Amino acid sequence: MASSSNAKHKRIAEEEEEEEEETLEEIEGFDDFTLASSWERFISEIEAICRVWMVDGPKNLVEKGAECLGSQKKLYKVKSEMKHGTKLYSIEYYFCVSNKGKASFWDDDLHDLQLSFGVSDFMVIAPLSASGVVLDAPESTKLLSSVAIALTNCGSNWPAFVPVHDPSRKAYIGIQNLGLIFTRRFDADRIGSQVPIRLMHLEGLYELFISKFALYSVDFSASFFKVQFAMKLTYRSPPYESDDEINSVDPEVNESKGDIVSPNHIKTQWDDDCPWTEWYSAEDPIRGFELVAIWSGRMFESSLEMAELENASSFDAEKWLLCPIIFPFMMDDSTWMFVGFASQIRLLVSALDMSFEAQFLDDFVSVENPASDNSKSSTAIPPPTVLDRVLKEIFHDGGHNSHLVERDNKHSRAIKGTPLESLFAQFCLHSLWFGGCNIRAIASLWIEFVREVRWCWEESQPLPKMPSDSTIDLSACLIHQKLQMLAICIEKKNLSHDTHNSTESVDHTPSGKKVDAEADPFKEPVKNENGSYLRSYCHQDSEPSTSSSFKHHDYSVRSPDLQKVDQVRKGSAGVVGSMMLLHSYQKMHAPYTQDAPIMTEDMHEERLHAVEVFGDAFSFSGQLERDILSSDMSAFKAANPDAVFEDFIRWHSPGDWENDDMDGCAGDGNNWPPRGKLSQRMSEHGNLWRQIWNDSPPLPVLEQKSLLDPIREGEKILHYLETLKPHQLLEQMVCTAFRASADILNQTMYGDFKPMKTRFNQLYITLASTLKPLQANHLREKAELIGDLRRLCLVFEHIEKLLIFAASIHRKLLDVPRLSEAMFSDYFNFYLPKMGTSLESICYDQEFKTKQLVMMHERDAVSILFPPPTANQSWRKVLSMGNLLNGHEPILREIIFSINDRVEDSHYGSSIPMATMEEIQTHRMYIQGTSNDLWVALSVTSWD
Repeated sequence: MASSSNAKHKRIAEEEEEEEEETLEEIEGFDDFTLASSWERFISEIEAICRVWMVDGPKNLVEKGAECLGSQKKLYKVKSEMKHGTKLYSIEYYFCVSNKGKASFWDDDLHDLQLSFGVSDFMVIAPLSASGVVLDAPESTKLLSSVAIALTNCGSNWPAFVPVHDPSRKAYIGIQNLGLIFTRRFDADRIGSQVPIRLMHLEGLYELFISKFALYSVDFSASFFKVQFAMKLTYRSPPYESDDEINSVDPEVNESKGDIVSPNHIKTQWDDDCPWTEWYSAEDPIRGFELVAIWSGRMFESSLEMAELENASSFDAEKWLLCPIIFPFMMDDSTWMFVGFASQIRLLVSALDMSFEAQFLDDFVSVENPASDNSKSSTAIPPPTVLDRVLKEIFHDGGHNSHLVERDNKHSRAIKGTPLESLFAQFCLHSLWFGGCNIRAIASLWIEFVREVRWCWEESQPLPKMPSDSTIDLSACLIHQKLQMLAICIEKKNLSHDTHNSTESVDHTPSGKKVDAEADPFKEPVKNENGSYLRSYCHQDSEPSTSSSFKHHDYSVRSPDLQKVDQVRKGSAGVVGSMMLLHSYQKMHAPYTQDAPIMTEDMHEERLHAVEVFGDAFSFSGQLERDILSSDMSAFKAANPDAVFEDFIRWHSPGDWENDDMDGCAGDGNNWPPRGKLSQRMSEHGNLWRQIWNDSPPLPVLEQKSLLDPIREGEKILHYLETLKPHQLLEQMVCTAFRASADILNQTMYGDFKPMKTRFNQLYITLASTLKPLQANHLREKAELIGDLRRLCLVFEHIEKLLIFAASIHRKLLDVPRLSEAMFSDYFNFYLPKMGTSLESICYDQEFKTKQLVMMHERDAVSILFPPPTANQSWRKVLSMGNLLNGHEPILREIIFSINDRVEDSHYGSSIPMATMEEIQTHRMYIQGTSNDLWVALSVTSWD
């Protein structure tokens, strides 16, 4: 914009000069003195630039690439360069696109010159030098005059400013033509040290302003002028005590107390009770708060009133605005490394990238393997003491198994990882922080982890943090399924050993007869090897009676041989409704049966593959079904000694028994025996079910061979864990680490922040979709996969940062939930553009400055953020200004004095009728300062 505009102006000026020279050559003896001086040419160039900007207008200038200033996109800037003599100058035009309503005095998006002098659009002309200011007074006057003449020629009333003096003073001079009658002049300067005491207080500042327009020397404290007043005080919450202060306790006092440490001297972290603190301590994203107290639109007539205002409480301010002070790592990733789950999972992804370099995990820790030299050069394995400590933490059973379901999020099950408190999840979480999460450290930790698991197996010790409830969670990763099954195998092995020992000791009755526990059908239901009740089949049309309802009179009347039958019946779970056996006048008993053998995901796949290979070699899908059916038939025979094959079909597969039309499905005393026949499938010659029935001996479940061989399955699981390929381990670790970390963060208490809840639910969906290739073991191109995972780490980091911010703002403003929710919403909207999937972060050059209005009933809760200063904090400051808030003086005070007048007043000497003139602001003074820094900007409107 600057180069094109500058070239355009030079081209116009050169064409005009050539035309004038040709005209002068034709007219002899004519001398043109209108463009004789370089200064006049300089004014002409400024005028040409201003005319172009005026013709374009704000909207066209924005479309042509005007630079946006401020986060709210209200102020824009265009720039051009020109040369005068041997110096280069820049001329900048600042303009507002939207002027809807009058801007507030204290709008955070205002430019310094707008706030200082109360202007809207303005120009700044300055030399192109290192300092950017004009050090020579005649030169600054000349520049300002040039701009003023150029703007007058254009018919523009833009104010123009020139920076002068030393850059640290931030001094300006300026001028603005207000039509043909008024001229406004501007002047600003700064006192950087040794501010006079009188100017530290409102009374002295008021008198300073009065002195700028009072034409007579009087005692200003006794004078009365109607001065409009506005003030903005900024308070900052005190920082926490530093570690040095906590440790700087008198050593003699410590010696006298021995090892006892006072609780007041223990530094606590802000997130001590947050769920992530078990793994890392996060920097508090909120370093404090800034509170702005505003007085506006008030009128004062004497300096005494100003002195009273200075002693007034900040609670008397008309408006309170609160803004959190955000830690730099929340905005700029390039200057601060955020350490959390996301950063460690990013290292885990790098380890996955390297895991494809070797076939076995031992290769990464082996000294002889040259393939791991690359990884050894940049990584190291922690010492054995650290390794032992981490293993103890992993295998320490903290009794969290009962909370697995409560902690599991409904969305997290879509991620094929592991429940949070399970053994493999704890291994993955510890791996994130073990040895910098490099591939060699992970390999060494896994090898020792598997050794501990084998020790539990060989010593028949329960596997910590693994439930043994005879079910396999097929939604979890394969390693977790294997560990679940191993825990079940360990328990089965222990139970079978205990059962074997108990059968060797035989109980005898007083008469010396042996008593078989299974021969008594009236005892409580028997538990299987897992400690759960053995399963028994029942039908919808017949309900078995419970063990407590077994009575002799249920069938003793019809069966004189009942006692004889009961002596040989074993494994009965109770009668099946009113069903009767076909060939004996006995009620049918449902047996206890073995549970179907548990299988992991890979075992199911092997079984389906075998079915595909063998096809319909059997009338059912494989040998496993044959074994289950044979076990059920043996148990049914033991519970019903007089049963036939048809009775078993009626109980086990009622769909294969066809009742006669006149008979019911269950017989009673009037229609025994039940009439019906087998289905065509079961009545065929050589039916496999009948063959199995004929081959199955009558045995209750406790005398049968278990369908699951715990010894064989346990050894197969350990072999799988010991020979697992590195990339297969890392793939499951990545999925589990993402899921477990998300589940931990999801337990954070942050109030009712709806944007946070929505984003976190979306995070689970994003994790599930991105990790799906790893879960299904259908890997894409390695580079593409690693790139997607690293982008996922960045998305996870954004959510993690927002969650930590939400937790911090929630607990700091716990008593004002409306305020905390509004502040989080403001920061969320500010942070939203940063939450892309690109590996490059944005928003580096922006600062979060959005403030929230504090309601009157919320002021007491907000004032708690500013506790009275401690003794260590009090001596650091010399309280020089008033308007204290709980003993804290403002870190910045901004004041605007102004006075309005009419042009017909005597000191203007005007004869213009009052009806034709309006009241104008004749004097305005903006003061910004602290106890040792003062900046004053004065604007005066005069009648020239």
